[in-house]
Amino acid sequence: MAALSTSEVELPASSRFAGQKLEISITEDDIHRRVKELADAISHDFRGKQPIMIGVLNGSFIFMADLVRALDIDFEVDFIKLSSYGKDTATSGTVRLLKDISADITGRDVIVVEDIVDTGLTLKFLRARMTEAGPTSVTFVSLLLKEEVANLDFPLDYVGFNIPNRFVVGYGLDADQKMRGLGSLYAFKEN
Repeated sequence: MAALSTSEVELPASSRFAGQKLEISITEDDIHRRVKELADAISHDFRGKQPIMIGVLNGSFIFMADLVRALDIDFEVDFIKLSSYGKDTATSGTVRLLKDISADITGRDVIVVEDIVDTGLTLKFLRARMTEAGPTSVTFVSLLLKEEVANLDFPLDYVGFNIPNRFVVGYGLDADQKMRGLGSLYAFKEN
């Protein structure tokens, strides 16, 4: 599905959520403005360094692409793929590593790029995994944070938006691997 900018969309017939209506949560313009602000802050904080940006697949790929294009510093890129949802709209409670990073991060500044933090389970897993490799620093940037349900014992370094505990799609986030191409973020419509 192409990047739409309507206030309401419907999930396609090929989704198990077929016919479910979604309402706009964060506009494309607001997302791009906030991504630029995050990139400016990261560029300032990492001036003179060359961090490695590690995107968490699949959801962060659009956010990461926009974020790195807005950076004003040198950086490297790598990806890790984890699963804690499967086909559900709520976490399974278990994190599975599907693809590990290929870069050696020992003695490096690492910036982990997440699309969304809800329970914090995936982020705790990532923090432990990255720290084991002996980086100089591990920093986290997430486009979205569900602050009311996040159970973290450490603060996030950079957060785009705090959002309520609703399932969201668009801008890289999906429902059944669909709707990632929406330019804005949408939430399931509340009845």
